[in-house]
Amino acid sequence: MTDNKKRVVCIVGPTASGKTALSVSLAEHFDGEVVSCDSMQIYRGMDIGTAKPTRDEMRNVPHHMLSVVDPAETYSAARYVKDAGEITDVILARGKLPIIVGGTGLYVDSLVNGTDFAEYDENTECRRELFDLYEKHGAAYIHSMLKEVDPARAAQIHENNVKRVIRALEVYNMSGKTISAHDDESKARPPRYNAVYIGLMYEDRELLYDRINRRVDEMMASGLEREVQNLLSSGISSDTTAMQAIGYKELVSYFEGKASREEAIQNIKQASRRYAKRQMTWFRRNKSINWIAVDKTKNFSDVLQASINFVSFDSI
Repeated sequence: MTDNKKRVVCIVGPTASGKTALSVSLAEHFDGEVVSCDSMQIYRGMDIGTAKPTRDEMRNVPHHMLSVVDPAETYSAARYVKDAGEITDVILARGKLPIIVGGTGLYVDSLVNGTDFAEYDENTECRRELFDLYEKHGAAYIHSMLKEVDPARAAQIHENNVKRVIRALEVYNMSGKTISAHDDESKARPPRYNAVYIGLMYEDRELLYDRINRRVDEMMASGLEREVQNLLSSGISSDTTAMQAIGYKELVSYFEGKASREEAIQNIKQASRRYAKRQMTWFRRNKSINWIAVDKTKNFSDVLQASINFVSFDSI
């Protein structure tokens, strides 16, 4: 029997697959609360382009981890695990069922597993020294430094990914322990939560792509251009992590005269389709996911009932 004190439901799948509607219906059925697991829905003022649920779509179900930081801020998986973990624990303490929903696979896995990204604070002085070495000697030089102390991690990080190379070196310099060793220790610990995974997918990929294309058209009709303009007008730089989100960076290119409006729209659709493919590649590695082929079900009621069955069976 599942330990209900640590029991959560995770609804995952590619963009535009119907996760939001299912999460709300499951929350209503099981007296739960929704915890968003989307790396871009955390930002305030980014509602349309991130497909953030509206008040009507929430149907009075409590939602968490939406619009919690300013777009100018830097956010990370480590910070998400801390913030969302605290919220999830509070929901469990109230006797409610946390329903974690989103397409950011790293965030989902890290939250459920309780991944401890760093047992130490980031050190700006150490980072500055490493960055100075990069400025003086180049990316290959600092990558070779990482290769000496942590060859396993160096093999995973391209030398041009300077930010991650520097972070790995910083971790080693501050703790005397490589990130690879740290990850091995994290994996050896039991998961933070007992998760029931429900995955939404489309066997006919073209049907999903059609949903994605139509969603982009709906976003444009709902004012995505105005939303991006408002962010830029408020002083948010186009170089921030938030503004690299799909739908935002493409429109920035349009505003800068680097693409026509129609080209920007087509680029958003293409980037969204590619993102959906990457999401499925990530989630397929998780053998615990109970998959539902949305395009093979007759209607939403069948998807909901199958999901209810998965959750109910797990509690027996």
